[in-house]
Order: sequence, then structure tokens, then C-alpha cells
Amino acid sequence: MYKIYINDCLLILAEAYPDESESFNRLQLKDFNFQQFYNQVKLHTQASIYLVEDKNYKKLFKAISSSLKVIKAAGGIVSNEENNYLFIFRKGKWDLPKGKIDTGEKTKVAAIREVEEECGIKVTSAGKKACKTYHIYEMGGKVILKKTTWYKMTAENQPDLVPQIEEDITEARWIAKSNFNIVLENTYPLIEEVIKVIEN
Repeated sequence: MYKIYINDCLLILAEAYPDESESFNRLQLKDFNFQQFYNQVKLHTQASIYLVEDKNYKKLFKAISSSLKVIKAAGGIVSNEENNYLFIFRKGKWDLPKGKIDTGEKTKVAAIREVEEECGIKVTSAGKKACKTYHIYEMGGKVILKKTTWYKMTAENQPDLVPQIEEDITEARWIAKSNFNIVLENTYPLIEEVIKVIEN
């Protein structure tokens, strides 16, 4: 299954979606044209879920990817010794530290570098990949697909955070799970998806 975020809309590509409690706008693969779909939903301000349900969903994802400019990024789900989690406040919303992978750079190395640069800390350990997210947006007149790989990390005994102002980060903060509502009230749907990984 692939979950692709386009602003407040979510496009799910899957052979079958197990949770029938959610309501979907179901789309037929044989009639599906991604560019037409994107033009229809890119200006939506109301959250909607669209589902393409077909056994060939992986092939469809590859076709969508090949038609777009792909940017690979990496980020961290960072906890400390008190089991609080590291968030940043960037451009008016809560976010998680992440950034583009440099040419020739290993994905996990990039994730650690971005966390350390954006929050002014030292990562003490980095574990396995936690999840991947997909985000489609426009930049410079081109439609971009950003693939972000997230890693679980720890940064212990580092209470002093230094937000990277030049990257429009105005605050970095350790937040307990019990206070995640602070983030959820003002964040992106994609970050909500990563928070589910933390909570589970």
C-alpha cells in the first residue's frame, strides 16, 4: 500500500484496504489519470481520501513516480531519556526534522545530519527505518514527489535545542506523548501519519 499526500488530500494505492470504517472516494484504475486527478485536488482545502484499489497498484505507483521529479529526503523520529519526542516549528506549523539527501549520501546518514543541523543536538543512536512517506507538491512550476525515509533515533541528555533559523525553524521542543495534541492541532496530515508510528 502507498499513501501519497497532496496538500490535505490523501491518495491511497492498494490491492485492498482493510479498514472499512473510513470512507473513501473509490477510483477505478482503468479510468485513473494521475495528472487529471492532481489538477482536481491540488487546491482542495478539505481533507479527502481517494482509493485506487487494484492488484497492480505497485505498477501504478512506479508510473506516477516516473512522470514526476523525485526528491529523496530523510528524517528522524527522535526520543530522549524521558521518552519525549523532538519536534520543530517551521513556517507556522509543527513538523519533524528532515531534509534532502545529498548526492552520494547514505539515507540514514542524511537523516542523522538533518536532525543534528536543524535542532543543534547530537544523535546518540539511530535504529532501523521506521516508515516512508510520500508528498506531492509544486515547486518552480514542476510537480515534485518527495520520498522521505524516517528513522527512529535517540538523543539523550541534550535538553538545550538550537533551532536552525536559516531553515525557517523558529522552535525545537521535546514533547511528551501525552501532549501530542499540541502538535496535532497544527501540523500536516503527513506528520500525523508519522505520529501514528510513534504511538503504535
